[in-house]
Amino acid sequence: MRVVLAEDSVLFREGLARLLQGAGFDVVGQVGDAERLLALVRTSRPDVAVVDIRMPPAHTNEGLVAARTIRQEAPGVGVLILSQYVEAEHAMRLIADGADGLGYVLKDRVSNLAQFAEFVRQVGEGGSVIDPAVVSLMLSRSRTRGPLDDLTAREHDVLALMAEGRSNQAIGERLFLSPKTVETHVGSIFSKLGLLPAPDDHRRVLAVLTYIRS
Repeated sequence: MRVVLAEDSVLFREGLARLLQGAGFDVVGQVGDAERLLALVRTSRPDVAVVDIRMPPAHTNEGLVAARTIRQEAPGVGVLILSQYVEAEHAMRLIADGADGLGYVLKDRVSNLAQFAEFVRQVGEGGSVIDPAVVSLMLSRSRTRGPLDDLTAREHDVLALMAEGRSNQAIGERLFLSPKTVETHVGSIFSKLGLLPAPDDHRRVLAVLTYIRS
C-alpha cells in the first residue's frame, strides 16, 4: 500500500515514515505543507495520504482544505487526518462529503503502533475510522432527544467501537461478547436508527455518521 505523508514537523514525519515502513507500507513521499501535498498526490497517486490538519503557512486548517481537495480530485485516494486536539467541527466537515476512505484520529493514537498501522490500512481499503474522542465530545454536548436515545447502554458501547472501525469479532473480544450477541446488537442498532437492509459496511458507516451527528 502506497502512502504519502504531510506533516510540518520533520521529526514527527520521519517517525511516521519509519513506523509505516516497518509495518509494510511503501512511503512514496513526504512533504511539510498543503501545497506540496496536493502536487505529490497528483503525481504519485498513493493509496493513502496521512495529513496533519494544521500546516504552514497559517497553521489553522490547511490540512483539512487539502484533504477535501484530494477527495474531490482523487476519490480513490484514502485520507487519514491527524489532529493534535479534538476538533469535532473539522471532522464533521470532512464526513459531510462522505466517509468512505476517510479517517480522523488524534496524534496520540500514533503511540499505539499496531493500531495506527491498522487505521492507515483500513482507510486505504476504503473504510472509515473516526476517533472515539471526537464521538465522545459530540455526545457530551447537551441536546434534545435524538435518534440515539433509544439505544441501550450496551448498544452505545458497540456503536462507539464501530466508530473506531472495529469488526464484529473485534467488538466481541473487546466487550467479552459472543459473535452472535454482537450481531444481534448491531442489527438492533440498524433497526433503531432506521437503516434499511443494505451491505453491512454501508450501514455501518451510516450508523457511525448518525452517532456523531447526534
